[in-house]
Amino acid sequence: MTDAPKPPAPAEPDAPLVAPNFITEIIEKDLASGKYPRIVTRFPPDPSGYAHLGHVFASLLDFNTARQYGGQFNLRMDDTNPELARQEYADSIADDLRWLGLDWGEHFYYASDYFDRYYEYAEQLVKQGDAYVDSVSAEEMSRLRGNATTPGTPSPYRDRGVEENLDLLRRMKAGEFGDGEHVLRAKIDLSAPNIKLRDPVLYRIVNKPHFRTGDTWKIYPAYDFEHPLQDAIEGVTHSMCSLEFIDNRAIYDWLMEKLGFDPRPHQYEFGRRGLEYTITSKRKLRQLVQQGKVSGWDDPRMPTLRAQRRLGVTPEAMRAFASQIGVNRTNRTVDLAVYENAVRDDLNHRAPRVMAVLEPLRVTLTNLDAPQTLSLPYWPHDVVRDSPDGLVGLPGGGRVEPEQAVRDVLLTREIYIERSDFEAEPPKGYKRLTPGGTVRLRGAGIVRADEFETDEAGHVTHIKATLLGEDAKAGGVIHWVSAERALPAEFRLYDRLFRVPHPEGDNEDVDDDSAGPSEHDAEHEAAPVSEGFMRYLTPDSLRVLRGFVEPSVASDPQDTRYQFERQGYFWRDPVDSREDALVFGRIITLKDTWAKTAKAEAIKLTETAFVEKKKVERPSTKGRGPSEARGEGSSDAPAKAHTPTPEQEAEFTRLTALGAAEGDARTVAKDPALLAFLTGAVQDATFGQVASWTVNELVAGLRAGTVKVQAADLAPLAAQYAEGRLPARVARDALARAAASGKAPLTIIEREGLNAGLSAEDLQKAVVEVLSANPDKVEAYRGGKVALLGFFTGQVMRATGGKADPQQLAAALKDALA
Repeated sequence: MTDAPKPPAPAEPDAPLVAPNFITEIIEKDLASGKYPRIVTRFPPDPSGYAHLGHVFASLLDFNTARQYGGQFNLRMDDTNPELARQEYADSIADDLRWLGLDWGEHFYYASDYFDRYYEYAEQLVKQGDAYVDSVSAEEMSRLRGNATTPGTPSPYRDRGVEENLDLLRRMKAGEFGDGEHVLRAKIDLSAPNIKLRDPVLYRIVNKPHFRTGDTWKIYPAYDFEHPLQDAIEGVTHSMCSLEFIDNRAIYDWLMEKLGFDPRPHQYEFGRRGLEYTITSKRKLRQLVQQGKVSGWDDPRMPTLRAQRRLGVTPEAMRAFASQIGVNRTNRTVDLAVYENAVRDDLNHRAPRVMAVLEPLRVTLTNLDAPQTLSLPYWPHDVVRDSPDGLVGLPGGGRVEPEQAVRDVLLTREIYIERSDFEAEPPKGYKRLTPGGTVRLRGAGIVRADEFETDEAGHVTHIKATLLGEDAKAGGVIHWVSAERALPAEFRLYDRLFRVPHPEGDNEDVDDDSAGPSEHDAEHEAAPVSEGFMRYLTPDSLRVLRGFVEPSVASDPQDTRYQFERQGYFWRDPVDSREDALVFGRIITLKDTWAKTAKAEAIKLTETAFVEKKKVERPSTKGRGPSEARGEGSSDAPAKAHTPTPEQEAEFTRLTALGAAEGDARTVAKDPALLAFLTGAVQDATFGQVASWTVNELVAGLRAGTVKVQAADLAPLAAQYAEGRLPARVARDALARAAASGKAPLTIIEREGLNAGLSAEDLQKAVVEVLSANPDKVEAYRGGKVALLGFFTGQVMRATGGKADPQQLAAALKDALA
């Protein structure tokens, strides 16, 4: 890199690479206990598209966590879908992540490296009676799985014998069947509340060549099968993924138990981080490209890393952005301004200041007889002041004293100024050039406009001005370039691609594929893509202007970033710019031009919500069916997803900023009763939990007008729940009683003894009863299947109504199973 160097950051030798969070706490305990000798993490992108901004946070979390604890980081291409995976995408992702600063050394893997081993494990499961070949259609399989209220129904092929299953599986592998004729399914539990456990698909037939293995394979593993196995094979210890995969963890643990991995990896889920004004669905991004809405995957308006690199964003800016986002268990959509400000902060001390005129208007300095060579500084006072070593950078590299960081700029008789910097009929408060008025030319003195000329349409085409003496005064400063020496250039002004914070509306979480592939990726890929997001495209997200830039840039390195004074941060487009045809793209504006509008809308919505709280009419449930009273909609008129209004979008932004989860915020923003209630909530760290209870526990009562408790009274309950001082059962019980009575929840808990724990005697009795009822599992546990500890814990918790203290229960089980 030959960018103008940034000043070295102050040394912080003790600063962690990853801020303390629940995952680092787990890792530190695991290392302290000797559970693992070394930490191994991995980042597993799907090479069916380009890396994008949604990958930045997750990849750096994996990488920096491994670095922080002296561990190993693996980069893995999850290439299990032969129809979509491409070498082009794998190479691009690796290149982008290397640019971002990730270093995996020799630990670069593909899922396809282990196709043989996955298959061996599949046969092992069949031989153990833990997997079977199913031959129903995909539609029938979905129907037989049941739903949240109905248990699954066994497939007619679920009880095939081991030999028949092995024969069919081997014939599937040999290519004897067509796509979809058979699948291999795990045999787990068709009545499990977690639908993921209802016999998930492990292998499917895909008669397509793979970009690495050719036609060798006719069957390919599902993500839920391949992912945990490769973690175990590669020695991964802490497998981090987003909350979308929390239910999939049950399959992960089941496979680890059934296949006997020891030591084994564990999966941990963190809240996904999305970005406002952005989409990351590969299918939708592909649609933008195919329909010509953008010029390609590297169009600087796209969220791909390839595009952001072309835009001129630096890896340092991206890493700074990622470091500002905390790790927790709540999905969050991050204000795009956080990212943009990280880019500005990085460029402020990186980009030397020069002048460029994007919409030129010719000015003649009538009293300037000969050109003057001016020595103008590259850096403003604040950059010099904040330099930790007292030095500043040069575009060509190196750091020098501030007085040496200058360039020669020629002031000539003919100059160009911005067309917007002259007004023949100026509005009130206008401080630039006007007829008979004065303005200061940056670094060159004050001029007065004496005359101006217009074309037939009345547009100003030429100004005649006088360069005044040092005693002249002016109220404003404008930039300029020499008409005789400036270099012609094309300027591309990029703006946000979408004009609303959530262009995907209610389908945002459903269609987001940034977290990784899913069990049904192939089918999902074939489904039609809703084009609703297209209507939110910003009409003028790219403006192309032709103007002039000062000639000093000609000798600078090609990848120098500049601040064109009063215009924004720019650099040469690395694809289209040539020495004889300069093209500069705007990396980002000098200020957040969207913030004022967004703030005004948020304030307006807050005021509206307050008014709604006073006047909202609580609807009666008279004449409504049970499902309607519960807020589930009419059975004969299913609720339809609708596009949020701008007001709802603004309210959503406000609620998520306060800590509400995205799904909760969307529900509240659309419901006046919920919104009015939540307006009274305490705006602190408990807000997200209170919002969750509002949507999931209190919704029916709020809509029916029967909730008596105030939102502010729920904050102490949420605080104790977050600190682990109250189990979920007690918190929900207290919440229900408070809603009915209007009493403060903590008062109810104390008065009625809801949080009273079990006696040691009752706990021991419950443990003995559970172990006595499950002798086969006790034997299996003592034989090495330690994952069964979770089963015993759940059974005891169920038997005691959730009253058992988790730590005391763990100790009791450990003693009883010894």
